Formats: sequence, C-alpha cells, structure tokens
Amino acid sequence: MKKPVKKADVQVLKRLGGHIGKYWGFLALSILLATISVILQLYVPILFGDAIDEIVAAGQVHFDRMWYYLYRVVIFASVSALAVWVMNLINNRMTYRIVQDIRSQAIRHIQKIPLSYLDRHSSGDIVSRIIADTSTLSDGLLLGFTQLFSGIVTIVATLFFMFSKNLLVSLMVVLLTPVSFFVARFIASRSFTMFRRQSEARGKQTALINEMIDGQKVVRAFGYEKTSSERFREINGELQKYSQQAVFYSSITNPSTRFVNSVVYAGVALVGTLLIPGGSLTVGGLSVLLSYANQYMKPFNDISSVVTEMQNALACASRIFDLLEEKPETPDEKGTLSDVEGRVEIENVAFSYDKERPLIENLNLSVKPGMRIAIVGPTGCGKTTFINLLMRFYDVDQGQISIDGHPIRSLSRHALRGSYGMVLQDTWLKSGTVRDNICFGKPDATDEEIIAAAKEAHSWEFIKRLPKGLNTELHEGGLSEGQKQLLCITRVMLCLPPMLILDEATSSIDTRTELLIQKAFDKLMEGRTSFVVAHRLSTIRSASLILVMKDGKIIEQGTHEELLAQGGFYSTLYNSQFEEN
Repeated sequence: MKKPVKKADVQVLKRLGGHIGKYWGFLALSILLATISVILQLYVPILFGDAIDEIVAAGQVHFDRMWYYLYRVVIFASVSALAVWVMNLINNRMTYRIVQDIRSQAIRHIQKIPLSYLDRHSSGDIVSRIIADTSTLSDGLLLGFTQLFSGIVTIVATLFFMFSKNLLVSLMVVLLTPVSFFVARFIASRSFTMFRRQSEARGKQTALINEMIDGQKVVRAFGYEKTSSERFREINGELQKYSQQAVFYSSITNPSTRFVNSVVYAGVALVGTLLIPGGSLTVGGLSVLLSYANQYMKPFNDISSVVTEMQNALACASRIFDLLEEKPETPDEKGTLSDVEGRVEIENVAFSYDKERPLIENLNLSVKPGMRIAIVGPTGCGKTTFINLLMRFYDVDQGQISIDGHPIRSLSRHALRGSYGMVLQDTWLKSGTVRDNICFGKPDATDEEIIAAAKEAHSWEFIKRLPKGLNTELHEGGLSEGQKQLLCITRVMLCLPPMLILDEATSSIDTRTELLIQKAFDKLMEGRTSFVVAHRLSTIRSASLILVMKDGKIIEQGTHEELLAQGGFYSTLYNSQFEEN
C-alpha cells in the first residue's frame, strides 16, 4: 500500500533535512550572504528615489547630491553581486556534497540489503534511482538553495522597507499576496504525483533498455525485436504522458503568479499616483514603492518555480529513500572461523522465497571433513537454493546450519564466506585488468602465485596470448564465456579455500579443457569439503555422497554405485543421459 502523498512528502523532507543538517555551517553562511545581498539590493531603490527627488524642477537639479546617491548605488550593487557569487559557490558545494553522500550511502546500502530485494527489482530501476533520480534531486536542491533563501529574505526585507515608506500601499500589497499562494499550491499539489509517476516510468524504461542491450544476441536470435520495440513504445508512451502532464502543471505556475503580480503592480501604481497630489507620497517615493512591489512579488515567481522543481526533486528523493529504507540483512555476529576442518551439519532446515509456497522442508545432512558432496536433481528442485543457504545469501526460515560446530548465524558473513571458494555457472568480471579479476580473494598475491594458479586452471594459455598478459584491461565482449569461466576458476585456485562450492563450474568450457580442469579440481578437492552442483552426472561419479533433490527434499542419497543399484530416481536420471551408449 502506497503512502499518502502529503505524509510521504513530509517524511522525505525530514530525511532530506537530516542530510542537509550535516552541512549546517554552509547553510548558515549561505543564508547570511543571501540576507546581505538582498538588503543591499533593496536599499538601492531608496537611493534611486532620493536621487530622483533631488530633481526639483527645470534648472533646479542638485547634481552633487544626486551623484552622491548614484556612487553609493554602484558600491552597494557591487557588494551585493559579490555576495551572490560567493553564495552560489557555497550552494553548489553543499548540494553536490549532499548528493554525493546520498549516492555513497545508496551504494553501501545495496551491499547490505537482502538479495531478495535485488531479486524483486530490476537492476535498471536501481541504477536509475542512484544516478538519474539523484541528479534530478541535485538540480532541485541547487535551485532551492539558490532561490528559496533569497526569496524569503527578499519578501521579509521588502515588507519592512515598504511599510517604512507608505502604510496604505503596503497593506494593499500584503492583502493581495495570498492569491499567489493559492495558485501555486493548487498547481504544486497536482505536480508531485505526475513527477513521481514520471520517475517510476523512467526507471522502468532504464530497466528495459538495460535488459535489451545485455540480451541483444538472444533478442535477435529469437526474432524478439518487434516485441521488444512494442514494450519500449508502451513504456515510452507512459513516460511521455506523465512527463507532459508534469511539465504542463509546472509551466503554468510561473505565468499564473506573474498575472497576479501584474495586477498588484498596477494597483500600487494607481493608488500611489492618487496619493502624490495630496503630498503623502513623492514621485521618488512612488518609484521606490513600484520597485518594491516588483521586488516583493518576484520571489513568489521564483518560489513557485522552486516549488515545482522541488516537487520533481522530492518525487525522485522518495524513490531513493525507498531504497535506503529497505531493511538491511540481519546484523552480523562477530564470530570467526580458524583452522576450518569442513564439518557441516544441516538440521531440520526449512526455507521458501514465497512464504505461501514452501520450497525446502525438513532438510537434514551431516557432512564430514573432506567429503565431496554432489547435488543433483531436476531444474527448480532447490540445488542452487541449497548453496545460497550454505553461503548465507539467504537465512533459513527454520532449523540450523553449522560449520565445525559453529552455527553460521553466530559467524560474521565475511568469515563464513571467506571459508568457501565458489565458482558459479554465471560468470562475473569487473572492470579492470586480468590480474585484478583473479586477485579478488587474495589482493597481495604475487605474479608467480597468479601464474601458477592460472596454469592449474588451464587459463594461462589464453592469458599469455592477450596483448598485455595479466595487465590486459578487460571490456565487454573481450573474452568468450569459457575464458571468463576459466578466470573465475583461477580465482579459486589462487585462494585455496578450506571448502569449495562448484555450481556447474565447467558449463561453458569445451570437453577437452573440462577433463583437464576436472583433474585440477580433483587435486584441489583432496582433503577439502566440497559441494558440487552438476547436471552432467558423469562428472560426479567419484563423489563421496550424492544427494538427489526433488521439490526441495533429499529423496535419495548414497554413492554413485549405491544409487544405481537402488534403481530409483537417480538411476533413471543417469541412464537417460547415456541411453545411446
């Protein structure tokens, strides 16, 4: 259920205020400079008015007094301009530091939130929140800091100067002021919703573009171009509709308030002209009041623009804060592991992604140090989920998993995951050199250690053929899927972890290289507890124990020979792969 707009607006402002409060020194200095610049600007019309009143009649002009006032105008205007320049520098620095803090916090938070959040949201939408929405927020904040403070100070100071000149005209201006507020509020109340929907549509569009670019080969291979274009056209139409509505409401704010301001200005001119013959107001005084009427109403135009822009900024900020408010993973304990033997106990474990659809129920397993556990079963039976629970990417709903007698909930995630070496079917390489990608788990590794690991993983042959060897910068499309997987295997070979998890670790590698790597894995797994997820059952014949999973349960377990002798599900599965032979 979505939060009411007004309540959400207030909550977003509070969160934003917390970030702004860190830079209260900059904020105070900005307000001080805004006050100085505004007061000096507002004193200039008084000097002009006094200079005008020195023109008494034809041939009766007090030039010395008039030049005295004009010199002061130049000085005050110059100091005011300098104050505005410094204020803008401060506002820029403050704004971009705030946005930098929010982006940094968002990146750190992504590394703490449960993987279930990332499963529910597309990567494109999350990227849009961190980049596009924060950019819009920075624009809104910069406009707000630059114009909001100056506008408020201008209104207050102008009222003071106006009342000091003429009470009647000033009261008339003040009484007409609420009209601008009502117009601006009417429009702003409708613009927030449109800007929020615009941001959401932009997030969906970014996600779709990201998805289509990453999967362009699949799109073309299956003739999905037309369908993807139609999906894009639909989302693009949504974005166009909400953007047009948001821009429409924001664009009528300024003309509407300007119309009200023109009415006020005309009223001041009319009333002031009628007061001059009676002597209660001079020509110079009227020029001052007209200038103040214009100055007084101008901030309402600026503030109405700021309000519109801030509605857009707040809509984007609410999406960012939705991400930041996502509850992080359960807090880490401080337990550590040393001299890991590799004894794993799984007791009465239950887990499900959707609480209404149980996946793993009453899972029990006792693994002795050095055992090689193979996990097989049909797609969706819970093999990868089992691995996710071992690594504590997800926490179990019931039961307990222990390593060497230590419940994994009592260990820090870093300590737990540091005891495993993991190679997945899906490869992941970061921007950087080949060396950077191999040394994830051992940043201080020497070139000799890296080369030795690469030779064990049979990746050295292609690495040494790269333009700069280990120093070659990796980029999208630079390596084949098999080469990427070999680099991931090299990472594990370099770290020599006490336990191993191999999830279809050789799925993208040719048969000859797979046989060589299998020998290297056999050597690596000697004396190490290992969990191997495999679809090709020929690769797990030598496993100490084979777990056959179906519908989240272990339905059979034993060695390869024992399971074949039973003639059960494993036997059927194995024989189906070798029917021709």
